[in-house]
Amino acid sequence: MKKQPKNNKYIFIRNSLNKIYFLSGVIALIAISWLLDINIFGILALVCFTLYFAILMRAVKENKKQTFLVLGFLLAAFIFTAKQIITHNINPGYMPVTCIVILVTILYNNLELTFIMGSIAAIFAGIISGGSLYMYLIFLISSLAGGILTWKLRKRARILTAGLCAGIIQMALFMLAYRCGYQEALPSLFSGIICGIFATGLLPLLENIFGIATNISLLELSDLEHPLLKRLILEAPGTYHHSLIVGNLSEAAAERIGANALLARIGSYYHDIGKLANSEYFMENQKNGGKHSNITPSISKMMIMSHIKEGVMLAKKYRLKPSIIDFITTHHGTSLVYYFYRKALEDIQEPSQIQEEGFRYPGPKPNSKETAIVLLADSVEAASRAINDPQAPRIEDVVHKIINNKFIDGQLDDCDLTLRDLEKIASVFIHMLSGIYHDRIKYPEASREESNHKKNHIKTPAHLPKEDKEQNPENS
Repeated sequence: MKKQPKNNKYIFIRNSLNKIYFLSGVIALIAISWLLDINIFGILALVCFTLYFAILMRAVKENKKQTFLVLGFLLAAFIFTAKQIITHNINPGYMPVTCIVILVTILYNNLELTFIMGSIAAIFAGIISGGSLYMYLIFLISSLAGGILTWKLRKRARILTAGLCAGIIQMALFMLAYRCGYQEALPSLFSGIICGIFATGLLPLLENIFGIATNISLLELSDLEHPLLKRLILEAPGTYHHSLIVGNLSEAAAERIGANALLARIGSYYHDIGKLANSEYFMENQKNGGKHSNITPSISKMMIMSHIKEGVMLAKKYRLKPSIIDFITTHHGTSLVYYFYRKALEDIQEPSQIQEEGFRYPGPKPNSKETAIVLLADSVEAASRAINDPQAPRIEDVVHKIINNKFIDGQLDDCDLTLRDLEKIASVFIHMLSGIYHDRIKYPEASREESNHKKNHIKTPAHLPKEDKEQNPENS
């Protein structure tokens, strides 16, 4: 099988958007610094910050294309707020360093990024408050404490707890550094609490404006009361069950290689929602024979492939985040619809009349570890279900064969999975599928004599009235 070229159009668009977002963030930072008359040290910090993301962009996940625009917006808003606090003679302890660090931690789940943003915000807080090194260290330590407490957040209430803890640390450091009483340091405590409240309120706004899926929004999508999941349960139960198994496989594999396990699981739940449009054309939902027996392979191929387009339309209708839509568009990559391709070749006298490209999904290929894992889990689960005698050795052979075929076919070219990652993923799939499709004991059916013997030895309860005993069917 020939290796397919990369989707150059998609890659060009993605790279162009990255550059536009990056330049927009740079312009926003330069403009806010010029308007607020930030001194040379602040400009130098901005230059270092910009160069860091220009050179080491891999520190941030690729599927968050607007990263620098979001960070630039948050930093610009922080600088403006901090400058207004000093201009209006408000206590410098109210500078919202903790707020920006908590937001960045929740939005990106990246402690390296948390440290960078905490350092930059603390530098500006120190510069704006008169070049105080004490203020820089106080804000840095307290804000990082709040960021660590909100890492891998699962409940919104923890944001307030993190803000309170950061406020307590900030107040204690303020008292130690300036040797003052608790009354003078109370603004630092209030600042942490206020930052927690503002972060809680701003988080949904940022999620919706920039289309970022945080752990909290992902957990909300896992609710079985979500309209799309409810429709899957009722209209396409086979697809729903398949999606659950793919979700379990993907979550375990992602956790094993250090990817975002929650994102992989939730993406799996929604990757096949497009099948709701024509659920009866998919094998897992068929009850009374196949729908493809009376139509040509070309029409069957179109019906199968249409679930990608239908899935994207449903996702946009129900306002799913772009990171979830990525799972819908990439979970087949540019793979070949092999069954109907072979069937079309068998039905045609001249095989040259059938073009392989016409039986391939439109793509794009997976561009992150999580989407690549779901592509593999989707194929492996479907193939394992088709095994007549699902013994562990046969499941192992199928898993390795599918992963090798996807690799050779170039479906993993655009993601950064290593060969070692693929080995770990395969071992997880084999272990879990062997447990799901394990052999079961076949219980022998009771013979007629044994059944009669049981009936004769069943005693009618003594508390029943005499007429009930006579009507008891087991005594008849």
